[in-house]
Amino acid sequence: MERLEIQRIEKEKWHRLEAKDLERRNEELEELYLLERCFPEAEKLKQETKLLSQWKHYIQCDGSPDPSVAQEMNTFISLWKEKTNETFEEVIEKSKVVLNLIEKLKFILLETPPCDLQDKNIIQYQESILQLQELLHLKFGVATEILLKQASTLADLDSGNMEKVIKDENVTLYVWANLKKNPRHRSVRFSETQIGFEIPRILATSDIAVRLLHTHYDHVSALHPVSTPSKEYTSAVTELVKDDVKNVEKAISKEVEEESKQQERGSHLIQEEEIKVEEEQGDIEVKMSSAEEESEAIKCEREMKVLSETVSAGKHWRTDGISNVSYKPKERLVTFSLDTFGPVTLIQDAHINMPYQSWELRPLDVNKVLLTVTTVFTEIQIQIKENLCMLSSIKLKDKKHISILEGTWMTPIPFIIALKEAGLNIFPTRHSHFYVIINNKVPLVEVKAYRQMALLSSAFAFGWSKWNLLCNSTKVVFKW
Repeated sequence: MERLEIQRIEKEKWHRLEAKDLERRNEELEELYLLERCFPEAEKLKQETKLLSQWKHYIQCDGSPDPSVAQEMNTFISLWKEKTNETFEEVIEKSKVVLNLIEKLKFILLETPPCDLQDKNIIQYQESILQLQELLHLKFGVATEILLKQASTLADLDSGNMEKVIKDENVTLYVWANLKKNPRHRSVRFSETQIGFEIPRILATSDIAVRLLHTHYDHVSALHPVSTPSKEYTSAVTELVKDDVKNVEKAISKEVEEESKQQERGSHLIQEEEIKVEEEQGDIEVKMSSAEEESEAIKCEREMKVLSETVSAGKHWRTDGISNVSYKPKERLVTFSLDTFGPVTLIQDAHINMPYQSWELRPLDVNKVLLTVTTVFTEIQIQIKENLCMLSSIKLKDKKHISILEGTWMTPIPFIIALKEAGLNIFPTRHSHFYVIINNKVPLVEVKAYRQMALLSSAFAFGWSKWNLLCNSTKVVFKW
């Protein structure tokens, strides 16, 4: 009897717990449904923000075109092409409008969901960006030529050679013209700057001019490809390399045939390419089956193969011809020697901060959180408030680092671009798993996890877990 009484008590206790759990679960489900109704409201807010931006542009009446309207962009580009004899200062002033249009077009491509962008619109925006970049580059060249025609009136009193510096927030121009042809004047240093160069004796006695155009934006690299939601594989590559795709596919087919013939002959001859992009990632298998039967991973691999072949064809930055490189950290001064004149840039590995060592998302207030990302070299703290982001602090090798971006609230896309341009790239792309050893997850699983974290982030803290690396691609694990 005593045993039955104990079992009855335990059973009643268990029923009470089940009832309490069911009540709690119903309450939580109601809260979850309430929170999930926020997503349509967020989409509505995005649309209203977009319409407000278009209205503000309309009432500004500053003469700048709407970048999303092809007719307005074509008119703007044609009218500027017709303008001649513009001074460098006038081109710099116009460049502010042009760079702003380029940024707006890039934001449209980045911020608009793929389902809302038609292929023709993507091609239109990319062509507009490319035309603006090329025209701006051409205008700077023509303006430099006009400036050099006035070289004799801009001669330096000491050296007798022309020296001119024009500085702006986006562009700094340094021009030197060899008017005196004095072989002793081989070293040039522009006044009140640390910018200079040294030329060989043969050029010191020649009719030459040197232009150093320092831009705070990339005006040389080709337009980055943006995938379009088409079934055909070739549409995954931008129109910018459309012809290269056809040539590369032919080359790939021919290469496969040659390899099979060599195997039949038992030949072990290996043809080495001059340039191999990401060789350590292993050989990329190319399958010529229909696009409908290909997985997303194979599509990405094929796209990377085509782009790699395009790079091998010569459309890339080179490191040969540069020697005697030295860097003085205290002065932040870089010196180097060039075999030939040409564009020079500093390039950072896009995945230098990946994979993360850890991350943490901690609530600060309602709709306000602090995201901390720790990498091998850097610890970055980002405040997120509703639809705005702000860089809170940076530590480089455990030392506080000051950035001009700190304390500035921005919307996500401009914020990401600003951090990347400042060298703080902690944002993976859809191809990053090819370059970084990680446990790649199914995108839909990640999106669902992010949404639930966003809903609960005002009340709960989340953090990195080592077990996430050990589970399969259909599961995500984090601390909370």
